[in-house]
Amino acid sequence: MPKLKTKRSAAKRFRVTGNGKIMRRKAYKNHLLQHKSSQRKRRLSNMATVHERDEENVRLMMPYM
Repeated sequence: MPKLKTKRSAAKRFRVTGNGKIMRRKAYKNHLLQHKSSQRKRRLSNMATVHERDEENVRLMMPYM
């Protein structure tokens, strides 16, 4: 069976923890930041886990993760 290719866009967006969970960045922190509160921007800076229903799709994009 041939080797599978990793989707490079997914490789740049997702990371795996030691426990095997997939982490992602939060949305809404790229522009229009002047009207968002510091607390909100700080909260958006943290990583979040990928929802369990989306996890299967991410694992298909990154077979050797």
